[in-house]
Amino acid sequence: MKSLISVAATASLALTLAACGSGTDTDTDASGQVTITVNNMPPDTEALQRKNFLDDVAEFEKTHPTIKIDPKEGKMDPATFSAKLAGGQLENAFYVYFTDPAGLIARKQAADITPYVAGFPDIQQIKPNLLQVFGDGKGKTYGLPEGNYTMGLVYNRALFTKAGLDPDKPPATWDDVRAYAKKIAALGGGINGYGDYSKNNTGGWHFTAEMYTRGGAVANQGSDGKWSAAFDNDTGRAVLQQLHDMRFTDKSMGERQLLEWADLLQQMGAGKLGMYLATADNIPTIVAQYKGKAEDYGFGPVPGGQGTLGGGGGYMFSPKSSPAQIKAAMAWVLFRHANPARIAFGKERDAQNKQPVGLPEPDIFTGAAEQSYVEAGKKFANVPTQNFAPFVTAQPNIPLKLEPPEAQKIYAILDPVMASVLTKPDADVNALLSDAAKQVNAILATVR
Repeated sequence: MKSLISVAATASLALTLAACGSGTDTDTDASGQVTITVNNMPPDTEALQRKNFLDDVAEFEKTHPTIKIDPKEGKMDPATFSAKLAGGQLENAFYVYFTDPAGLIARKQAADITPYVAGFPDIQQIKPNLLQVFGDGKGKTYGLPEGNYTMGLVYNRALFTKAGLDPDKPPATWDDVRAYAKKIAALGGGINGYGDYSKNNTGGWHFTAEMYTRGGAVANQGSDGKWSAAFDNDTGRAVLQQLHDMRFTDKSMGERQLLEWADLLQQMGAGKLGMYLATADNIPTIVAQYKGKAEDYGFGPVPGGQGTLGGGGGYMFSPKSSPAQIKAAMAWVLFRHANPARIAFGKERDAQNKQPVGLPEPDIFTGAAEQSYVEAGKKFANVPTQNFAPFVTAQPNIPLKLEPPEAQKIYAILDPVMASVLTKPDADVNALLSDAAKQVNAILATVR
């Protein structure tokens, strides 16, 4: 649903790439210069992000004089990907979400970058579990991560205090969530204790996240490699029954339902919502777009704590690229997203541009690079970091789980399930789960 912004570069990459365009590849010109196409350039409507992107292109080309970047807007579009690849129009470096690499690798639609990894020592400072997302499970690597996220609980500290709850202790279990929500809703004035989604795939996304917090899954892969639905069970029933009970028995979720992404942010900004599952970057949006007060919001770990939905993205490389293009494209990705030498620069630039710095989001680094990331985040922080302490303390102990294959199609199937339990007093939880599982199994039968 989002990605972290972290820019980076080292002198070692400049040395590594010095010979990138000096071979006999047909993509190099007479001077040995190689041109690469890369996507994920922000559109004109995101003026600041686009300026930063183009500034980074200019700096990269200055420090890597044998490489020329031809940037493109957009990301990997599954609907047009195969045609672009077949027609030779796919960018040399293209952005993907964590749910994409497995299928692209299986279909041989991404370049094997394993032979070039050793030439970029900073890759060793990327978290192994994130690199594994871009691996084939047999030791080969096909891409590089750019950023990642995990879910937590956004909550209104001011409403906690008014309801007699400790704002430094968000609910640890789903029973706690229900109890806290009742107390917050009892404040009256149209305040809801807990909010959830049920429209435009956000309902299925949240159902998945809530399954993970209870140790469940939405899809499992068998020993034969085939996937199947995994939510028509006691865990799935517990998720839906609690939401139904909070909505109709406790009346702690409000009568207005069929909500999508912006609705809960708006409620939180207006001081009318106690809690909802989200990523930490919702908080600056609540403040900037919906006029909330930054000091009013806290961020805690997911209730239940048995697993948290995580995701992110990164770059893969066209299999039609030459070795010189692949190495040049890898250099660009590492320069902008995964090189420790410019971490502090990126944080300082964000702070100067009044972008949020200090949010408790995971980073892609390990070792010394991770320490640099943490220190830079503290140095240039412009958000109330003390309000995120519950998340920072608990998060390392909560297992990270990625989205299921064909995630958006599955979420679309699960949206009506969430809508039913939140709008119908007589919703049949068992029937809803059974019917949805059949539909999801039909989708998963096509996954290879």
